[in-house]
Amino acid sequence: MENDLILRVEEKMITLRNQQVILDCDVAELYGVETKEINQAVRNNPKKFPEGYIWTLDEQERGELVKNFDRFEKQKHSSVLPRAFTERGLYMLATILKSSKAVDTTIAIVEVYAKLRELSRVMVELPQQEEGTVIQKELLHRGGQLIEDLVTDVLPKQSTETSFELNLAMFKFRHSVRRGKDGGKD
Repeated sequence: MENDLILRVEEKMITLRNQQVILDCDVAELYGVETKEINQAVRNNPKKFPEGYIWTLDEQERGELVKNFDRFEKQKHSSVLPRAFTERGLYMLATILKSSKAVDTTIAIVEVYAKLRELSRVMVELPQQEEGTVIQKELLHRGGQLIEDLVTDVLPKQSTETSFELNLAMFKFRHSVRRGKDGGKD
């Protein structure tokens, strides 16, 4: 179940204002509560959410989300603009929500952000290493593992081979997944 929850968190993350965030409606879904309960928790604890921890989207941002993500279609006609929770905002929300599901969800959120931070560190350190060194090979391997962890489970489960290549300056990642007819990895 833990991996399923981590996958659900990964699927809910979007990039807004150059940050990985989760919208209030998705946070509510992950925690198994209504969006209004999430926003009420924020209103009742304003000191826990200083500037930069959470923000309200503007009309243009909402329009882009509705256009690019089917799951935000219901936002199109809402009179309330959605809120975006940053990593810090999600951590603070975790100090308020206390259910067993909230604890599991918070752990999944922490795991996803930790992988993203580690991948970022690998990407910064990689160009500083000499070509062909053991350290460079280890960094390439670790970067590949992190990307695989973050994206493999969202690939379609078919009886075909799925391949993609990600070329990020000095870091190239190629990944193939072969799935049998039963959907399992071959």
